[in-house]
Amino acid sequence: MNYNVRGENIEVTPAIREYVEKKIGKLERYFNNTPNADANVNLKVNNNTSKVEVTIPMTNLVLRAEEENEDMYAAIDLITDKLERQIRKHKTKVNRKFRSTGSTAEMFAVAVEEPEVVPFEEESDLEVVRNKRFDLKPMDSEEAILQMNMLGHSFFVYTNSETNTTNVVYRRKDGRYGLIEPS
Repeated sequence: MNYNVRGENIEVTPAIREYVEKKIGKLERYFNNTPNADANVNLKVNNNTSKVEVTIPMTNLVLRAEEENEDMYAAIDLITDKLERQIRKHKTKVNRKFRSTGSTAEMFAVAVEEPEVVPFEEESDLEVVRNKRFDLKPMDSEEAILQMNMLGHSFFVYTNSETNTTNVVYRRKDGRYGLIEPS
């Protein structure tokens, strides 16, 4: 795994970089093969609060977590725990889904881009401020909901593996999920 550690309002010292690599590196034990992925770590300090953001994009999965704490090292510990829970949850669901076939060994590999919401502020300001392209991965709605939750988004666009159509899952205000399918 390659580490890209950046600091905002903080200098990334060799000690912090080593601590991040040591903690995030412990996640590799959850994979059969060491993933060929980039771990993007962003460290921020604002008003005595440290914020750590970690994004690890891989094929079929994007691990992402944020954590705030007064102590930078404690925030790194907490974010590692969060990422471990995400990996265990994903592996449990995948193992349950593919138990009959037993083919989960090649689950993680290179990189995938995440979809992004393009916000606008007013009706009169309909300018697209960012354009992002990504491959739609074939999956079922349950896996799409899992991906959406891991990314922390309110919707997720994917290709339905059964119908080969583009679908959207979204989180409703009542906390349940909705599915949009073409007719």
